[in-house]
Amino acid sequence: MKFSGRIFMLDDDELIITMLSRSLKHAGYETMVQTTARNVVNNITEWHPDLILLDINLDDGANGLDILANIKKENIDTQVVMLTADDTAESAITAMKLGAVDYLTKPFNIEEVQMVVKGLLEKARLKDEIDYLRKSKSTSLGQQMVGDSAQFRSIRENAEKLAAAGAQTILITGESGTGKEVLARFFHEQSCRQGSGSQDYLPFITVNCTALPSNLIESELFGHTKYAFTDARTDKKGMFELANGGTILLDEIGDMRFELQSKLLRVLEDHKVRRLGGKSDISLDLTVIVTTNKDLEAAVTSKEFRNDLYFRLSTFNIKLPPLRERKEDIPGLAHYFLNFFSEKYQKRDITAFSPKTIAALCSYSWPGNIRELRNIIERCVVLGGEQAITMQYLPVELVDRPFVERRKSTRLILSEKGLSLEEIEKDLIRQALHLAEGNQTKAAKLLNISYDVLRYQVKKLDLN
Repeated sequence: MKFSGRIFMLDDDELIITMLSRSLKHAGYETMVQTTARNVVNNITEWHPDLILLDINLDDGANGLDILANIKKENIDTQVVMLTADDTAESAITAMKLGAVDYLTKPFNIEEVQMVVKGLLEKARLKDEIDYLRKSKSTSLGQQMVGDSAQFRSIRENAEKLAAAGAQTILITGESGTGKEVLARFFHEQSCRQGSGSQDYLPFITVNCTALPSNLIESELFGHTKYAFTDARTDKKGMFELANGGTILLDEIGDMRFELQSKLLRVLEDHKVRRLGGKSDISLDLTVIVTTNKDLEAAVTSKEFRNDLYFRLSTFNIKLPPLRERKEDIPGLAHYFLNFFSEKYQKRDITAFSPKTIAALCSYSWPGNIRELRNIIERCVVLGGEQAITMQYLPVELVDRPFVERRKSTRLILSEKGLSLEEIEKDLIRQALHLAEGNQTKAAKLLNISYDVLRYQVKKLDLN
């Protein structure tokens, strides 16, 4: 049976606690029962329950409220429900003040207990998810700036300077997958640290200008009033309002409709927004970051992008280079993604790359940039089973590349002495085995021959 949670129970009435334990086990929970207060806090600490059911009055002279106080003193992050035969408000209030989340009065209704337990455990799981998301704000893939190249350090320093100066409009350009949103979030975090309220939550709202339908993007950005259009049944805040006080990221601004660009320009100039159908302006105090993988100068020339909006956006422009132009950052990025995915997929034994794998990663041109690198490392972690990621887990295009480049740059010259075809065949098989790190199945794929043919040739040419 798959348990839905771990429940620790302390009650001196063995009959009641046994019956309660049996019913909870039947409902799919794992339980631990104790009828005395001896070593109870240590036992709770060692067992790591998700929920504690704790009797207030125990026969051995112990008091459940004192135990509750010790649980909180030890910072045991587990919800506690008090069990009591005393239905007076005083005991309940005391328990709540000490940190109990609820209390149940004897005699129990088993169904009521199960409902309370289920609700509290679902609440705890939700809290864990929220805590994870809050933590991921600074540690997830979407947030980390990784790199030590001169280009990367310069970009980071410029972003820090702009954040310190309080720049309110930033343009980030670069190919798809170069980390434009990562840089935007980094800028947002740096901006949050500048003021005295740096510990407060400041919104970061992302809008993908290509994902929203053209007939909805205006109301999504600026909001609307009730009856502003057919389906507007209530007032609605726009993304700019939701981001007020923080940062709004307009992703792929180069795809925004031409007529909508003029409204965006007014927002940037006036720091005000008006909902569709509205009669008054709403003041804004926020940072606007826009990103694009398009050449906006060319778009201005072709009349696809407003020149006045471009000049307004390009005051502070940060251009992210493609990964192929900052290859010294590839090992650091690869190890960062390796650590992240080995933790995510519970494969913590995978801690490194083989030297040949790192060389292959660094020699690849990465048309998909950092996003492509991330996806390949995730694939390697999922498929890998050894401590180090070896060449056999890389996709064919990465393994083939060193050989293809060598083949393009090397010419076999036929001399008067002649050249043995067997020598060529032997050399190619040796190269394939070297690239595949001895994996004959992989080597056969590199040579575009069957596994059985390769085995025959290896034996024939004495390459074992």
